[in-house]
Amino acid sequence: MKNTKNSPRKALIVVAVAFGVAIGWPLIKPLVLGDAQAQAKPEGKKGAAGPVPVRTALVTQGPLPTALSGIGTVQAAQSVTVRSRVDGQLDSVLFKEGDDVKAGQLLVQLDDRTLAAAVAQAEAQRARDEAQLTNAEHDLQRYSDLIKDQASTQQQVDAQRALVRQLQAAVRSDAANLAAARVQLSFTRITAPISGRTGARLVDAGNIVHATDAAGLVVINQIDPITAVFSLPDGNFQAINKALREADKAGKKKLAVQALDRDTHAVLSEGELILLNNQIDTTTGTVQMKGRFPNREHKLWPGQQIEARLVLGVDENALSVPPAAVQRSQDGLFVYVVDADGKVRVQKVAMREIDTKRVQITSGLKAGERVVIDGQYRLTPGAKISDVADAAKAAASGASR
Repeated sequence: MKNTKNSPRKALIVVAVAFGVAIGWPLIKPLVLGDAQAQAKPEGKKGAAGPVPVRTALVTQGPLPTALSGIGTVQAAQSVTVRSRVDGQLDSVLFKEGDDVKAGQLLVQLDDRTLAAAVAQAEAQRARDEAQLTNAEHDLQRYSDLIKDQASTQQQVDAQRALVRQLQAAVRSDAANLAAARVQLSFTRITAPISGRTGARLVDAGNIVHATDAAGLVVINQIDPITAVFSLPDGNFQAINKALREADKAGKKKLAVQALDRDTHAVLSEGELILLNNQIDTTTGTVQMKGRFPNREHKLWPGQQIEARLVLGVDENALSVPPAAVQRSQDGLFVYVVDADGKVRVQKVAMREIDTKRVQITSGLKAGERVVIDGQYRLTPGAKISDVADAAKAAASGASR
């Protein structure tokens, strides 16, 4: 009975809904069908994409250096901590922090009055002994003359001769003492032991300094020329040793070393190898080397981290391309090669870095092939390209006509 009572109500609801739909459909039909028709309407056919503008370069063949690279640290060619060799008060400092100084240049003056008095005392002692020696030599001459007339004895002559020798030894001792006193006095004038650049001043004028002071007065670093210590894997030792022997046979005593900026890879200085360490570090499996570089423009500085490149020789027939041509992917290194029909293909390559302008291609390319060096991000295999440089040349040629 309950279901029977509700049936008229359900029928009424159905009729109302149907009536609402019938009334509202004409209103929403243009909106619904309009969007659907717009989406279903086929788009006009697009024109074919044109060539992708890029820049290209040729694979060249020619001499390139064969090199090994490692991370190095710049060191001063010489580094000296200037210390006082005598105790005394620091009277004056005659250099400025960061000055370039020459070997022998006066840096510091100590109070020298005590040591100057010691020199004067040694000079007086020598003068006294020299006067006594002169008198003793005259007496010896007189005794020697008198013995001829039997006015003196041989014993007197021998005794006087012994006195002369004793005073001669005293004079020599006085000369040594005087020299030592003068050396001590010279230590009050502290000069630069090497040419280089001074660091921070470690003691100010007015302080008492001692010969036992560990810190010293100032540190001088020689920065032109300058050196860099770097390491290479011990697996490269045989190649390095062979290059050294070949250089020696050719009359070249040193191998070339380049110091490069770690970020830009720009060459900061070119020098020579001065040390191949006499043993391999078994802890790190590397061999340590040292290069010396001219540093007139001070592009290298002690403590600076660099990339050191040891040049072992020259490959006369090396293939090379600009570094921008080489791209990296999950599968390794590749370049876009331009075929004769102006389309590009992907070519896997192996390379060795030479400098910031060229990289050597050890496999994958041939001399004379053209590779893309700019605009690779828009390329896909088989895409047709147009060289921007060629287009610019053509435009310039047309304008000149």
